[in-house]
Amino acid sequence: MLGNAPRELPQLFGFILVPDFSMMAVTAAIEAMRQANRLSGRELYGWRLYTADGAPIRASNGFFLPIDGDLEAASSLDTIAVCGGLQIHLQDTSRLCPWLRKMARRGADIGAICTGSHILAKCGLLDGYTCTIHWENLAALVEQFPEIQVTNELFEIDRNRFSCAGGVAAMDMMLNVISRQHGHELAAAVADQFMHERIRDHHDHQRMSLPARLGVRHPKLLSVVKQMEDNLEEPLARSELAEAAGLSTRQLERLFRKYLQRSPARFYLELRLNRARLLLLQTNMSVIDVALACGFVSASHFSKCYRDFFGHTPRKERGMPGGEASGELSDDPQSAVG
Repeated sequence: MLGNAPRELPQLFGFILVPDFSMMAVTAAIEAMRQANRLSGRELYGWRLYTADGAPIRASNGFFLPIDGDLEAASSLDTIAVCGGLQIHLQDTSRLCPWLRKMARRGADIGAICTGSHILAKCGLLDGYTCTIHWENLAALVEQFPEIQVTNELFEIDRNRFSCAGGVAAMDMMLNVISRQHGHELAAAVADQFMHERIRDHHDHQRMSLPARLGVRHPKLLSVVKQMEDNLEEPLARSELAEAAGLSTRQLERLFRKYLQRSPARFYLELRLNRARLLLLQTNMSVIDVALACGFVSASHFSKCYRDFFGHTPRKERGMPGGEASGELSDDPQSAVG
């Protein structure tokens, strides 16, 4: 299990890169290990970069990293991390999945960085395990693999599976591993080198707090926004939102107008439309399924709202051929505030 005392030093990590991988997440993990080697004066960790065919691939920022080999060259390693990034649901896994399953049968620690959890789920390697993924991809993973236990934690280490949300969360995961394996003092020294003010544990939130994101600190307004974010698939009525916060509907309207310059209905609708956009870009769900997952009762109503907000239809967003999605359900004028 990742975090246990290594059987030998250096402990080698194999990073499997897929097209458009997140370079920041990969280098954050590697840099933590590099500094641990430097500060300890010992070669505690080693790392290699691999792709399915051994050929260099482009990161999401357009850069290329030198590659150490193909999948077979990584077959002797005990720790493997699949490194994802953009458009993860479109990646070809025809070579990768059989190889990962073989490595799992051999007992390797298999993990994911950033959106790599999507590939592990697709390969059936997260069944019975807890995992996490970047917050922007969390809804898509839950929709496509409802049987998997997905959290919004910074990272998860569950027996011989590990995953992290990407970005600097990859460094936090490795700092926790370094602390478990070689002591907190070394991990803290590594964090200090990167001006990483503290080592976050897996219970820290991925996203900025609501007050930081919204620039608002009114407790009742924040509680309503939290309710909205927690109820996108089955939106709550304005009266329900107000009652739960101890407000009248008129007070609710005033708070939103004063602090967020829009009505509660408009704010709620924008939350749902932004969630819908992520599902359209990150999954192969049909337009009607995306609509339903985001609280719309018909594809036609969803398409109209989407076009009004983003300036183009859901199908245009995805680049799909064909016209507007047909309404498969009837609009319900009594539905929630959207």
